[in-house]
Amino acid sequence: MRRISPVLQQDKVDSNLISLIKTILAACREISFRVSQGELAGVLGSTLAENVQGETQKKLDIIANELLKEVILETGLVKAISSEEEDHTVAGNPDGKYLVTFDPLDGSSNTDINSLIGTIFSILPAQADLAADDPSQFLQPGTAQLAAGYVLYGPSTMLALTTGKGTRVYTLDKTYGGFLLTEEQVSIPKYTAEFAINMSNQRFWQEPMQRYIDDLVKGKTGSRGKNYNMRWIAAMVGDVHRVLCRGGIFMYPTDTKDANKPDKLRLMYEANPMSFLVEQAGGLSSTGYQRIMEIQPTGIHQRVAVILGSKHEVETCINYHQS
Repeated sequence: MRRISPVLQQDKVDSNLISLIKTILAACREISFRVSQGELAGVLGSTLAENVQGETQKKLDIIANELLKEVILETGLVKAISSEEEDHTVAGNPDGKYLVTFDPLDGSSNTDINSLIGTIFSILPAQADLAADDPSQFLQPGTAQLAAGYVLYGPSTMLALTTGKGTRVYTLDKTYGGFLLTEEQVSIPKYTAEFAINMSNQRFWQEPMQRYIDDLVKGKTGSRGKNYNMRWIAAMVGDVHRVLCRGGIFMYPTDTKDANKPDKLRLMYEANPMSFLVEQAGGLSSTGYQRIMEIQPTGIHQRVAVILGSKHEVETCINYHQS
């Protein structure tokens, strides 16, 4: 089993980018330890604060955000960062080569029940003609990403990472504190009989998604002619990890539950990095109407609908939206 540096060097990844990725992972190792301590470390439960998304912050949200922010800015390689937990972007080195966006603790509501959570990150090129404190430098489509990944804090701590040369999976070896390559090339099966969606929101979905899910639920008696199983972890990292491991389709569609928030997932912190990972593993990612990584962002906290996973199933779901 190989360590991350030799693998990325083999792919001819820039040495500064490798150093930045390793720094992010150093923070994730610390988050993994804090998560594993749970109530023993007094890090469970909610605070009295809300983030910019209007969501109640968990104690671990704040801890993870501060850890990542501190170590990333200390590298001197980063011009600015943008976090789901920050109202605004945070300036770094004016001469930094990279921008980093991250969701410090995806699925943090799962912490209190000891279920799956994770950290999602994306690395973009810095724009030399814009100031470090200019948030518009982050408004780049997902196709501009230099690297993306997530660290999943589960029974083992695992990393899924891409730099545009396929998607690989690493596992944290706690005996020496580093991530070791455990899957050389992730390949998402083209066909699947498994879907992940929050069925409690069904009555709020748009008509195309209603029809698509109805046909899946009908199984062999419906137009799809086969039975499907539903899985739902309520943390995007967990549901996408399952897709990378064995295929499937993950969906968080547009709905009418809250007129002010028709879409749930953040483009820059969740949808783009996950789309990069899935596409590099042979899958597809779409809003139902547009490839997610081709969306031109209009704001750092922009939300989008997400449909991603096994190629044939995502294509079928898109057909429902475009027919």
